[in-house]
Amino acid sequence: MLSDIEIAQQAKLRPIQQVAGDLGLSDDHVEPYGKYKAKIAFEIDREKIAKSKLILVTATTPNKSGSGKTTTSVALTQGLQKLGKKAIVALREPSLGPCFGMKGGAAGGGYSQVLPMEDINLHFTGDFHAITSANNTIAALVDNYQYNHRGKPTQLRSVLWRRVLDVNDRSLRNITTGLGGISNGIPQETGFDITPASEIMAILCLSNSFEDLKERLGNILLGYTYEGANFRLKDLGVVGAIAMLLKDAFQPNLVQTLEGGPAFIHGGPFANIAHGCNSIMATYAALQFGDYAITEAGFGSDLGAEKFLNIKCRAAGIKPAATVLVTTTQSLKLHGSVPESEIKLPNKEGLLKGLENLKRHVENLQKLGQTVVVGLNQFHFDTEEEILQVENYCAQIGAAFARNTGFADGGDGAVELAKKVIEIVENNPSGEIQHTYNLTDSLEQKLNQIIQKVYGGNRVVLGDNAKKSLKQIEKIGANEWPVCVAKTQFSFTDNASKVGVESGFDIHIDQLIINAGAKFIVAVAGSIMRMPGLPKEPAAMGMDIIDGKITGLS
Repeated sequence: MLSDIEIAQQAKLRPIQQVAGDLGLSDDHVEPYGKYKAKIAFEIDREKIAKSKLILVTATTPNKSGSGKTTTSVALTQGLQKLGKKAIVALREPSLGPCFGMKGGAAGGGYSQVLPMEDINLHFTGDFHAITSANNTIAALVDNYQYNHRGKPTQLRSVLWRRVLDVNDRSLRNITTGLGGISNGIPQETGFDITPASEIMAILCLSNSFEDLKERLGNILLGYTYEGANFRLKDLGVVGAIAMLLKDAFQPNLVQTLEGGPAFIHGGPFANIAHGCNSIMATYAALQFGDYAITEAGFGSDLGAEKFLNIKCRAAGIKPAATVLVTTTQSLKLHGSVPESEIKLPNKEGLLKGLENLKRHVENLQKLGQTVVVGLNQFHFDTEEEILQVENYCAQIGAAFARNTGFADGGDGAVELAKKVIEIVENNPSGEIQHTYNLTDSLEQKLNQIIQKVYGGNRVVLGDNAKKSLKQIEKIGANEWPVCVAKTQFSFTDNASKVGVESGFDIHIDQLIINAGAKFIVAVAGSIMRMPGLPKEPAAMGMDIIDGKITGLS
C-alpha cells in the first residue's frame, strides 16, 4: 500500500470554492488561502445547529502509535456520505512539534485523510503562528510593564504568563530572562509551553463569537500586584491589539476529505495537557451546514471525551447524539500485558485481558449519558477470531460494534460503521449529558469525581503548590469553573507505565493553573510536561523536499 503522503499527493482535489458551494456558501463568505483551503465567515443559525446530529469520536487508552481516531472520523464521514447523508467532519489542526517529533502528522491516514495533507500539517493557514504571536506579544507587554514600573507600587509581585512555541524543545521549559543588565529588562525565572497548551489556544477554541473572544482575552490572569490584587490583560489596555492578531485565526478553516467532501479543521489543544477539542466555531459550522457533524476528542475517553462533555459541551450548549469509541487489537493487547513488540501477533489471552480497558471506557461513556458504538480500526494482521472476540465482548457489555477498514478502503470501508451510527441515532440516541461533576462542587470534589468515576482511582492528593493555589482560585471566583486535568494519555493513572485497568490509586496534582479567560482550572498531574521534548530520532530526520515535492511526512 502507498504511504499516506503518496496517497495524498495522487488525489485530485476540488477547488475550495466548489467545496464551499456545496455548503451553500457564497464567495462573499469564503476567503481562499490558495486553491484548496479557505477561511469561512458565517452567521450562526442555532435552529439549524439544533437539528443536526453531532457524533463524538473518542478512543480506548492508546499505545504510542495511537488508535486512529482522526482516520476513523474521516472514514465515518465518508461512509455516511456514501449512504447519502450530508456529513461534515470537524477536526483539530496538527501541531508542528509532534509532526517533526515522534507522532507525525494528524490529518488522518491511508484513504481516509483530509487534504491538502502537507499544508494542513505544515503551517496551514497560520492559525498556530497567530496564537503564538498573540501569546508572546502579551509576554513582551507584561515584561515592558514590569520594566517601566520597577520599584513602584504598581509593579507586579508575581507574573504567571509564560511564552509558547510550536516546537518540541525541552531546553526552553525553564529559563531565566532579562539577563545582561537593567537595559535588557528585569531578571526572572519563566519558561515556554508548546503552543497547543497556550490559554490563547483554549480561548480561541471555546469562544462562540468574536465578542466572546475579546471578553475572554480581557479576563486572562497575568499576575498579582503587591497588594494581592488580580492583574488581567484588560488592565494592560491591550485587549484590542491582541484580538486584532487573532482576527483571521478565529475563522474556521475549510478543506476537503480525500473523497472531496467538506471538512473543517480549526484549533488544536492537546488533550493530555489541555482540553483536546477543535473550536466551537468549527463544530457549529459542521452542525449548521451538515445533517451529521463528526468531531473527535483527543487521546482516550478518560481525557478527550471527559473534557469534551464536561467543558466544551457546557460552553457550546451542544450534546452528541452518539459516541464512537475507537479501538484496535494492538491497543487492547498492550493493555492486556502483551509486550509492545508482540501486539501485532495473535494473542487470545492478552486480548481478553485487554478488553477490560475497553469495558472501562464504555462504562465511563455510558455514565456520561452516551450511547456507544465501538469502532474497531481493523488492520491486515487482525485475525477473524480476534475480531469476533471483540464483537462478542461488546454485546456482553451493551455496546454496539462495527468494523472499520477506512484506512485501506476509504468511505467504503466505513459503511458498516456508518450504518450502525445511523441506526443508533435514529432509534436510540444519547440523552442529556450526565456530567461527571456539578459546577458548584469544590475543586477537590470535582477532581475526586473525575478520579473515581472516570479513572477508577481513589482520591486526589494536592501538592504544596496546588494547595496554595486554592486560595487564589477562591479569591478570583473560579470555584464554579470546570477542571481540565493534564495527565498522561497512556494510563488511567498518572503513571504512564501502569497499563490496563488499575484501581485504588491516587492522582497527585502538583500545580493548579488558573485559565481565567478560558474559564477552567488546569490541574497538572504527576510529571506531565506542557513542553514536550524530541525523541532520539525525530521524524524530521526522514523528511525532505525534492524538486518541490515533500517526502517523509506521515
